[in-house]
Amino acid sequence: MSDTLVGLVSHYSPSGEERRAVDWLVARMKSLGYDEAFIDEAGNAVGVMGSGGKQIVLLGHIDTVPGEIPVHVDNGILYGRGSVDAKGPLACFVDSVAKVGVRDGWQFVVIGSVEEERNSEGARFIVDQYQPDFAIIGEPNQWNRIALGYKGSAWANVTVKRGQVHSASGEETAAEAAVEIWLKIKAYVDSFNADKLKVFDKLLLTLRGMDSDSKDFEQWAKLKIGVRLPVEVSPEDWYAKLHKIIGDSDLEKVGCAVPAWRCEKNNQMVRSLLSGIRSQGGEPRFVYKTGTADLNIVAPVWNCPALVYGPGDSALDHTPNEHVHLSEYQKAVNVLAVSLEKLTGGRISSKDKM
Repeated sequence: MSDTLVGLVSHYSPSGEERRAVDWLVARMKSLGYDEAFIDEAGNAVGVMGSGGKQIVLLGHIDTVPGEIPVHVDNGILYGRGSVDAKGPLACFVDSVAKVGVRDGWQFVVIGSVEEERNSEGARFIVDQYQPDFAIIGEPNQWNRIALGYKGSAWANVTVKRGQVHSASGEETAAEAAVEIWLKIKAYVDSFNADKLKVFDKLLLTLRGMDSDSKDFEQWAKLKIGVRLPVEVSPEDWYAKLHKIIGDSDLEKVGCAVPAWRCEKNNQMVRSLLSGIRSQGGEPRFVYKTGTADLNIVAPVWNCPALVYGPGDSALDHTPNEHVHLSEYQKAVNVLAVSLEKLTGGRISSKDKM
């Protein structure tokens, strides 16, 4: 049951270099009996099982951060880049759907998307290609936990410019002005967070870098600012607040900002996952994450019940010691298979109802 996982992890695929892994996964899904398996126009790996009128999309990502780790299994533990983030969850989707097979009236679509670790180009492409009844997003949160929310993010550069002055003049330099702006931004964030008890509801601010220089008659200083956003603050809200704080300094938006997203807790899909976890002897838990995921891209558009599931310890994301226990992977495959069976026609125990 770990052949899909080991094979996928063995094909190193940092963002922008996913093709070999995509080719392998498409071939793997064909060998597992998927009705269709192909590469879409964005380069995503797509597998389809069944042709019913109701659809469940299982969206994982096939790219990883850079940094190849020798792939090996030691004492039941698989080491390798992507074993946790997020080939473990993606392989779990592939194996679970293969285990469940065709369900009358339903269609499963498994997608290994590209570029998630950069600007989610794969997810941005598929968001208009499907309109599922249910969506499961693959990220590592351990086999017995369900993630129901991910924070948003927004990145910006703030540049302060000043006329050139003599160092003995006592006038404020561009670098000094930039530090003052940073302190104002931080003070606003501290004030916003003062009455927030949960990290998921807070603004999480980071100063990612600072540069300064001068040329001829001008000096400048640049702040590289990142923030993780709560549900109540949209990227537009955040940029508007930054504009107000920085005054006439320059604001440059960087990358693709995404809003936070909180999933509904009381629905049939969540109940099916609770039942699946309990079927394997687990006590399910809900978590809300401080990072972002493809959930943030697709959920607002699809507007269907959605959640995030997948084996692996997210504390190992992007680390040189990334690994997953094969026993945990097996449990996750079984959990999801049971859940999909219940979601597509099986009975759900009363103790799993909210």
